[in-house]
Amino acid sequence: MARRRQKGRSIDGILILDKPAGLTSNEALQKAKYLFYAAKAGHTGSLDPLATGVLPICMGEATKFTQFLLEADKTYRSTFSFGVATETGDADGKILTRVDATELDADKIEALLPDFRGEIEQIPSMYSALKHNGQPLYKLARQGIEVERAARKAMIYKFDLLDFRPGEVAEADVEIHCSKGTYIRTISEDLGKLLGFGAHVSSLRRTIAGPFNLEDSVTLEQLETIRDGKRAEDLDFLLRPVDASVADRLAVELPESAAWYFRRGQPVMTPSVYRTAEEGDIVRIFCDAGAFLGVGEVLDDGRVTPRRLVAGQ
Repeated sequence: MARRRQKGRSIDGILILDKPAGLTSNEALQKAKYLFYAAKAGHTGSLDPLATGVLPICMGEATKFTQFLLEADKTYRSTFSFGVATETGDADGKILTRVDATELDADKIEALLPDFRGEIEQIPSMYSALKHNGQPLYKLARQGIEVERAARKAMIYKFDLLDFRPGEVAEADVEIHCSKGTYIRTISEDLGKLLGFGAHVSSLRRTIAGPFNLEDSVTLEQLETIRDGKRAEDLDFLLRPVDASVADRLAVELPESAAWYFRRGQPVMTPSVYRTAEEGDIVRIFCDAGAFLGVGEVLDDGRVTPRRLVAGQ
């Protein structure tokens, strides 16, 4: 059987996209993939259509390291609107209740924020992308189906009130630094219930995802402007190296003699790891010529065993 020809360029690296509102994460991914004419690409951590901000897109060999970005902490800036509760917990949903929130003030919100800091438990929204028997919850919700969801733990490292605007529909601008799997819309709903007014997310912007922030990002409009009338290769300068997603991990350099075995999936001994890392640590591996080989896990005897390898290195 003839092998199907690969469509697109074989290109490796990470694009830090500033996702616009109105697109799903996959729609934004497909637009970026098309502009780069990339054969293989995937995003790391979905943003709702309402949401904007940092959406790392891994291309080629970088897709092997998406799990490290998926597991990374995130930071968001959001506006919570009090007095209106919606079906979806955001501004795109049908209004369920409307209550005059004129009496709400900043002090009442500030008094409750400590309850949301540290480890918390959340019941995911039926309009989340979490799957039930292989089906995303939001697809079930659109069919009028509601299923029981178990509470999930999340860590809130920071939850600050940035600004407050009183009114019949009061608005609070907040900043939240949290662990993976945190549902910002659920925080707004839970806070609204405690205050007695109901609430929803009216805007959401991801400002940091792992090691990447908005200053690192580029918009689809910028990509289209650069690409207009030019080759896809003219966008390549915007890509971060394949190892950028694990840039916070210890870097280990192997002599070529050890790198040869590591490339073939065998654990290798390196004195530098034995002195500076602990069992279970994930480290970046380079050969002494500078090429990134992949990531490895430190074993109890100080050896490093391959966990993700870059092809062709």
